Amino acid sequence: MTTATATAPLVLFYNRAFFGFGDPTKVDCGGRCEFTSDRRRIAQANAIVFHIPTLRGIPLPPKRPWQRWVAWSLESAVNYPELADPPFMRQFEITMTYRRDATVWWPYFEPDTAAALLRPPCPKTESSPLVYFRSSTVDRCGRTAYAAALMRRVKVDSYGRVLHNRDLPALDNGRETLLTVSARYKFTLVLENSLAEDYVSEKFFSALTSGSVPVYRGAPNIGDFAPAVRCFINAADFAAPAELAAYLNWLNEHDDPYRDYLGWKYTGLSPRFQTLVDSVRGEPLCRLCDYLRRTEPVNNH
Repeated sequence: MTTATATAPLVLFYNRAFFGFGDPTKVDCGGRCEFTSDRRRIAQANAIVFHIPTLRGIPLPPKRPWQRWVAWSLESAVNYPELADPPFMRQFEITMTYRRDATVWWPYFEPDTAAALLRPPCPKTESSPLVYFRSSTVDRCGRTAYAAALMRRVKVDSYGRVLHNRDLPALDNGRETLLTVSARYKFTLVLENSLAEDYVSEKFFSALTSGSVPVYRGAPNIGDFAPAVRCFINAADFAAPAELAAYLNWLNEHDDPYRDYLGWKYTGLSPRFQTLVDSVRGEPLCRLCDYLRRTEPVNNH
């Protein structure tokens, strides 16, 4: 870890985040902040980060007057309703979430996503038009029933544990395997675990990166996150799974209308999406550091 200067805020991670985040104290921001998870240093901390999804049952510490508290979560407020609870959230001066109105916005795409999105699509070699990857049982919006209804009307290869009907051809290497397999299908079914404003997970961007057309059900403002016009199919535009299935079957039989959904791969990203990407350049925790330094002098205690 980079040694912080005397003017660098000390940021304490109060509780552990999910495994996928790794160790946030190892993030190198060039000395702009010092990160720690050592609660023995709590009296010295200028900011304390609380990972809300794993905070349940953990008592909050006394709050020092010089400290700012950070509510951190990339999970939907539907699944963690405390994120939408005003009395609870008033304890935190700073939010670091997937919501665009967060103090530090942490979306499910990164600056290098832009270049990856424009990789040309591969030939579609699978007989089934649609692929589905899902192993999580979390479902606050009826996505399992929706997928099952769709699968009765259009052929779907489901590789995950949920609605499983096909095995992977080789060893599962995580996202690399997902992208490789998805690239062979015309469509990828992307069903979020909840329907929440701004909650657009990595599954949407992975499908686009692979060169498969996302069939998306999730955030009502998904259009704000689309990298181009006509790059995905929004399930919300259809009255029911049967109507959506009929459209997918029709596209599967008509190459020119289907190829229209891939045209953006050659014409480029929309200026609006490029602006979104530019707004989140840099490691999110380092953007938190910059915000702390920019908005309040560091007090040494």
